[in-house]
Amino acid sequence: MTECESLSSWLRLTLIPGIGGETQRKLLTAFGLPDAVFSADRSSLRAVIGERSTRLLLDTDNAFLVESAKEWSQEADQRIVTLADPEYPQSLLEIPDPPTLLYVRGRLDLLNRPALAIVGSRNPTPQGIQNAERFASTFADAGLVIASGLALGIDAAAHRGALASTGDTIAFIGTGIDRIYPARNKELALEVASRGVVVSEFPIGTPVTAANFPRRNRLISGIARGVLVVEAAIVSGSLITARLGGEQGREVFAIPGSIHSPQSRGCHKLIKQGAKLVETAQDVLEELNWQTTLVAASPTNDKADGVPHALLSLMGFDPCSLDELAERSDLSADSLSVILLDLELSGRVASLPGGRYQQLQEV
Repeated sequence: MTECESLSSWLRLTLIPGIGGETQRKLLTAFGLPDAVFSADRSSLRAVIGERSTRLLLDTDNAFLVESAKEWSQEADQRIVTLADPEYPQSLLEIPDPPTLLYVRGRLDLLNRPALAIVGSRNPTPQGIQNAERFASTFADAGLVIASGLALGIDAAAHRGALASTGDTIAFIGTGIDRIYPARNKELALEVASRGVVVSEFPIGTPVTAANFPRRNRLISGIARGVLVVEAAIVSGSLITARLGGEQGREVFAIPGSIHSPQSRGCHKLIKQGAKLVETAQDVLEELNWQTTLVAASPTNDKADGVPHALLSLMGFDPCSLDELAERSDLSADSLSVILLDLELSGRVASLPGGRYQQLQEV
């Protein structure tokens, strides 16, 4: 059987209304690859999935949908990845209900790179947006792929943070991959598809359906080593993602906020339930036992010898801006940004809202 014929069998199996993931996995476990499923006799199929599902399996004509999906997958940077493909995300094989196939637009290599999920409120505070962008950028610099859901708010900020760094980001969406939702994120979705990767388990043409978004959350958490919640209300889809991550054996992290902010209550709830409280990027990297390969660029100015230690002395322990540090140190903003990022990763400096930095006291 050719590769094209094999893909046709995978698509035929997954594009039958009423034959969901659980039934698909039963068939694959019993018979092997999809072509063997469709070669099996009716009585053998009935013994595995019952009469109704067998009738749907054998009598449904979805040839048009199959051909449309195959045509989509032949475009540049577009692929349909099945459970049998080496490019399939191996981390998703660890979850209870991995998708039978994935529609992928963008870089396949990111699907099997170490990832961190960053999620949060669709109505975040300005500080939450800044935190999501800065943390995502720092983690991307450290070599982690940023996974999120392309929603408004924290999700979008996380993708933007990764794009501002390496571009290594995965967006799991709750519609067909030919749809962009929400429309306000159209440009962001196109940039993620160009530099990172957009992934959907839903057939092409699947419209916006409320039930699909909680379902896609299991993939955001499942592909990652941990889930970081930046801001979340007490009732939030982000808490669903965090719960799923915990059930999947992933680490769960939360950034605390003001006790007066509704957008902090979800994070505080997670922390009470055992999520790791996060103040710096290093908190997450240490918990993941992640050894970053990031090395700050060596300044060419002779005055910069021993800069990290000297810069900490110049900072003191009060918050200060990049401009203030540039004036005190006589270093350029670019050089300072590299050094401060390295200090932040090592847990010696924290970035604050408003572009300020603060030295962390050792305890």
